[in-house]
Amino acid sequence: MNPIGVFGGTFDPIHYGHLRTAFELWQSLKLAEVRFLPTGNPPHRERTLADAALRVQMVRAAIADQPAFVVDDREVRRAGASYTFDTLSELRVENPQRSLCLLLGMDAFLGLPGWHRWRELFDLAHVVVAHRPGWKAPTQGPLGEIMVDRGTGAVNDLHRSPAGRIYVHAVTQLEISSTELRQIIDAGRDPRFLVPDPVRDIIRDSGCYARPR
Repeated sequence: MNPIGVFGGTFDPIHYGHLRTAFELWQSLKLAEVRFLPTGNPPHRERTLADAALRVQMVRAAIADQPAFVVDDREVRRAGASYTFDTLSELRVENPQRSLCLLLGMDAFLGLPGWHRWRELFDLAHVVVAHRPGWKAPTQGPLGEIMVDRGTGAVNDLHRSPAGRIYVHAVTQLEISSTELRQIIDAGRDPRFLVPDPVRDIIRDSGCYARPR
């Protein structure tokens, strides 16, 4: 069984940058599927603007024509703060022998030591880091040490064991920011060609990013 990719985020809103990264990692790593997990109550970020149900709806609309992409809404159904450790623990129970790959951007990876029980994440999954221009993998500190211990340049290592490795992979960068997208929409400009058309329709019909004037 090929690995399962685990791709979390606020997706507020989901955009082509998210989708292209997930698609390239799915292809390059030979993942069986990529699970998109919209965050319920993210402990590291400010509150989302679109509510959880609407963000899940946007993710479903965005990935509807890609069979290998699936929505997993467990985090928005979970009470309290939404921790990646809890999600991966649940997925590990459901998939005791299967490889799990946590898909992160380099910026998220650099912040990993601030995550809840971050060292234990490697007992539950591999960490796959989507490389971004201008970022370099750390060579010192706790992340530098763990890169030496767990880093690999071989995709096959992600298939041979269920968890424990770090793999860095360059992806095509679409410089789209959810924060800037919300600002564009709030200013009355059209997000067309930055988000899939079904997502654009949901944003327009719901008015979720238009602040009261």
